[in-house]
Parts: sequence; C-alpha cells; structure tokens
Amino acid sequence: MGNVGGGTLDILAENGAGIAEKLGFPLEVRAVCNRRGPQKPLPQAFANALRTTNWREVVEHPEVDIVAELVGGTGVAREIVETAMANGKSVVTANKELMALAGAELWDRAASAGINLAMEASVAGGIPIHTVLREGIAGDRLTTLFGILNGTCNYILTEIETRGAEFEDVLREAQAAGYAEADPSADVDGYDARSKLAILAALAFGQRIVPTDIYTEGIRRITPTDFEYAKMLHHTIRLVCSARLTPAGLILSVRPSLVANTTILASVRGAYNAIWARGKFGADTFYYGRGAGPHPTGVAVVSDLMRVARELRSGSPERVSPFAHSSLNEYKPVPSEQHHSAYYLRFRVADRPGIIAQLATALAAENISIDAILQLPNANWRDLPFVITVEPASEGSIRKAIARMTELNFLVEPPLALPMEEGL
Repeated sequence: MGNVGGGTLDILAENGAGIAEKLGFPLEVRAVCNRRGPQKPLPQAFANALRTTNWREVVEHPEVDIVAELVGGTGVAREIVETAMANGKSVVTANKELMALAGAELWDRAASAGINLAMEASVAGGIPIHTVLREGIAGDRLTTLFGILNGTCNYILTEIETRGAEFEDVLREAQAAGYAEADPSADVDGYDARSKLAILAALAFGQRIVPTDIYTEGIRRITPTDFEYAKMLHHTIRLVCSARLTPAGLILSVRPSLVANTTILASVRGAYNAIWARGKFGADTFYYGRGAGPHPTGVAVVSDLMRVARELRSGSPERVSPFAHSSLNEYKPVPSEQHHSAYYLRFRVADRPGIIAQLATALAAENISIDAILQLPNANWRDLPFVITVEPASEGSIRKAIARMTELNFLVEPPLALPMEEGL
C-alpha cells in the first residue's frame, strides 16, 4: 500500500470495466496487506477485501490466485515471493533489486511449480520494455543496449544543465519534491540503475548477470562547469547504462557519459526513462516514457496481472520466461578496461606554468592522443577548471594515465573521466 500499491489499486478500481472487457472476466482484489499501518482507505470497489498487516494472510489466502509483491528490497520481499510460490500462487513484482539478484533462480522455482512470475514493473515502470525484449523483438539478435534508467539522476542532471545549479542544491530540491529518497545513494551512486541494467541485459543477451559485476559510477561529481564544456563540444551529460556485445564478450557499465546533442538520448530530460537497442537484423529501436510514479508503474503491474490471469484461465502449459530465454548462461565479466572510446577529461588545478605539458606526458606514456584542450575564462587560479578531450582509447589506458596524473601536486582533485558515446 505504498506509492506503487496505491497506484495499482487506483487503476484496478477506476479501470476495472475496461480490464474486464479486455480479459473477458474481472480481476477481483481479495486481500490487501499494509504492513506498517495505519490502514489507508481502499477504493469502494474492494471494500469487502481482507485488510491485514500480516502479509502471510494474503499469500496463504485460499481465494488468492496471484500475489502482487510491491514491498521492494531483498529481505521480507523475497520471503513473500517464496512463500507465495510455496502456496501455489503466481507472483507479479515491481522489485528490481530482488529480480536482479535472484530473478532467474525464482523463475526456475516458479516454472518447476507450474506457476508464473511476472516483473514488467521492475524496470522503467511506464515503458513495457520487458515485453519488447521478451516478445516484441525476440527474433532479433541484439548487439547493443543503452538506457537512461534512473529518473532521479536524469532529473538532477537536467536541472544542473538548465539552471546551472550545483548538484547538492538540486538534490535537496529533488528530495523535497519526492523525486529522491532521504538517503539518495541508491539513485545518485548508480546502484538503482545497475539493478535495472542487470535485468535488461539478462533479457537482451541471455546471461545471468550479477549486479556487482557491472562497473558503476554515480553523478555526484558532475558540475555546471561540466555542462558548459559539454555544450562547447555539442554534447550533454546523462547517466548511461550500457551493454555492448564485443568479440571479448558482454561489457556492462553504469556511468555518467557525454552524449552528442544530435542523438535521441540527449533529448531525454527530467524524470523520464529511455532505452535504445540495436539488433543485427532489426537495426535501431527506441522506447521512451515515465520511469517511475504510482500510476505509470501501476499500469505495468496491472498489465502483468492481466497476462498472468489469462494464462491461469487458459491453462497455458508453455509460459515464456520473464528473462526471454529458456535458460540463462553464466556471465563471464569482461573488464570495463576493454571498452574503447573517446574521453572527456576534466581537471581542477592550482594554475602554474607547465601543467598541460605534464598532463600530455602522462597521456603520451599510455599512447593516448589529445584531441582538444578547452578552457573557459576563470579568474580563480587556485581552482582553475579546464578540459582535455582525447582520441579513442581503451578505458584501461585512460585509468593508467589518470593514475600517473594523481601524483602531480597541482591537482585540486583527481581528474574526472567521462566516455564520449558515439554512434547512438
């Protein structure tokens, strides 16, 4: 009965007639659990449903066929899902953390029990991206997937870019507006997006991804100055989730990156999500919409409830795995050091003669060629920002060059390195 649970009940109540018309039968809410209380009022359509603070009364209810787990996290939520399955109930969930961590295992358990597990709402709530990958473009062989999967980060970056506001100021505003949690780490440090990428990569590439195997950076270091320089380069900055199938294997990352203004991802602003996919046969497709919120996510939950209800009614013996593959292969992580692209390097230095020469020496030692040097006017020589862009190089060589640079005594902070994503 939190945001998503409340939104789901609103839709089931207000759109009940339309849902029944599509299904040929109604969906009835028989039990509702609000673990923390006090009990919120239920829509009148479900006034006779069991009200409880004990989730076991829901998952063990004899008239419940499908349990919607909208608690979140990997503790009690997992217990709810596993207990529901043990009681022969199909499960619909919006839980990205749990599905990223143990979704494949839970699906195996559901399949063995002859029940269903559906998770469309776990990634990009308002975009039916699971259905797209599982069925819509299942005939293609995907080679690349990029996503903006965290609305909080996209909102913060858009506000920094638009208003020139500092990260901490925008974060406080986002918390006040309900876009960010009191503890924003999962969002701004990239962990929320990492869980979502783990799920999408499993669907797209058929590999069992462990979220901790994904290279992850957050957005705390992005400043208005970075957007000024990005604008000079005809780019913007977004937290990009990427999955690339290379000859070495699948390279995964979540990190702020420069995206060319001519690309469709650059136009994704505010608390919106987007996914861009490239297939060998179907080429490029793009999906855009609200990534969170009670009603957009509630639509995904209700759509899953409808699909599972249809299958229960028809007795479908061959269910499509929520991970789009009959089984998932083990993922053999490819180090992000093997990623190859142009890079944006932003420095803050105490100005003195010879700085560029020393930085160029560190780059040359790793066979990295400079593309351009950019410096906006700034009177504060004790904390002077400027940018060097470099020709395409490996992430590994960039990291080695930065390690050399950190030994130089004129740096105010370690250099910021952002890949410049091309070819989107």
